Amino acid sequence: MNIIRNLYIHERFFKYLSVLVIVFLISFWFQIFYTIAWFMATILGVLFFTDVYLLFHKKQGIEASRILGDKFSNSDLNKIPISVKNKYNFKVGIKIIDELPEQFQKRDFEILAEIESKETSNFEYKVTPYERGEYFFGNLNVYVSSFLKLTSKRYTFQQNQKVAVYPSYLQMRKYEFLAMGNRLTEFGLKKIRRIGHTLEFEQIKNYVYGDDVRTINWKATAKKSQLMVNQFQDEKSQPIYSVIDVGRVMKMPFENLKLLDYAINATLAFSNIAIKKNDKAGLLTFSKKVDTIIAASNKKTHLNNINEALYNVNTKFTDADFGYLYAFIKRNIKQRSLLLLYTNFEHISSLKRQLTYLQAISRQHLLVVIFFENTELNSLINENAEDVQSIYHKTIAEKFDFEKRLIVKELESRGIFAILTKPKNLTVSVINKYLEFKAKGFI
Repeated sequence: MNIIRNLYIHERFFKYLSVLVIVFLISFWFQIFYTIAWFMATILGVLFFTDVYLLFHKKQGIEASRILGDKFSNSDLNKIPISVKNKYNFKVGIKIIDELPEQFQKRDFEILAEIESKETSNFEYKVTPYERGEYFFGNLNVYVSSFLKLTSKRYTFQQNQKVAVYPSYLQMRKYEFLAMGNRLTEFGLKKIRRIGHTLEFEQIKNYVYGDDVRTINWKATAKKSQLMVNQFQDEKSQPIYSVIDVGRVMKMPFENLKLLDYAINATLAFSNIAIKKNDKAGLLTFSKKVDTIIAASNKKTHLNNINEALYNVNTKFTDADFGYLYAFIKRNIKQRSLLLLYTNFEHISSLKRQLTYLQAISRQHLLVVIFFENTELNSLINENAEDVQSIYHKTIAEKFDFEKRLIVKELESRGIFAILTKPKNLTVSVINKYLEFKAKGFI
């Protein structure tokens, strides 16, 4: 029964069978071909059973394994190695069919190859997930055929393997390397050490004209018999929160990835860089209420907490309540912080409904509102309008595009920083803005 379950007829057998049928058909008119047809059928039968014996006489003629990591990186190419060892005494042809998770919606996967006797071959293919969560791989099927190529034997390995898809840690590592050398910046910035009045003491120095008289150290002045002042430098460990709107506006997909997932990938990459630069990174997600809050910290293990929280974030079907967000921030975030608010505004009217709350937040914190260009409109804006309908579509698309730029001006006029970016450029834009703030001493 096991033989019947794993026995498959090779396509070459059907070609031979077609030739045999044609010879039998010709023998209806030419008698001599009847004998030839039976001779061919006998040879085909002998070869068929010989092929079956070659493939099935050894219980385990093939060993194969699919090598999966602990997790995949969302929206990145993830490599999946496959190792196949031929234990037969002859060269075999193989067809590998891996049952991919349903999220990939790929039903035509196969790898064709030949393996010499007693040799091991390694193969690799790549997949790009676009959703976070658990992915279940089915069977790894290897169909083996001998040099006769009349039948195939199926081997099945590694049933139901599971892998978790996390926010893009590959992107995080890539931008960490670039940002540490300030290679991401587009502003020609250089590192500036600003003299501040925070609590991080630097040194006592002689007073020079222009120093703040409020920093005079009277004890040191008495000892030295000349004016001495305390010098402070800006604190490095500034609290920085990534505030993610998980309302329905973040469900919009661009290039197979939702706006929420772009924001999540950017948050992970940015939080890593902020911690590397000795700042404290935190996370807050909200819709009608605050769903997740992780206090800002710069501990080495803190990034894992942020990563696990981001893994479980999902969008809601309701609009976000910015009034509740303002009240929550006022109660729970006492120290002045940099707040990176990921949301989306399609119309100036939608911004004006929330502008009061954004202004209230910006009075207590350094607020940056991050929203997205609608890149799907670019094709309409750039096309040549040849009829009334296309003119109408192009005009509406240009109106939406103009309103996006108008939203930026409106926010900046109220003293709120804004980033309008294409979804795929989000991570770079956020990190650049952070490095710009660091260089200018805003944080």
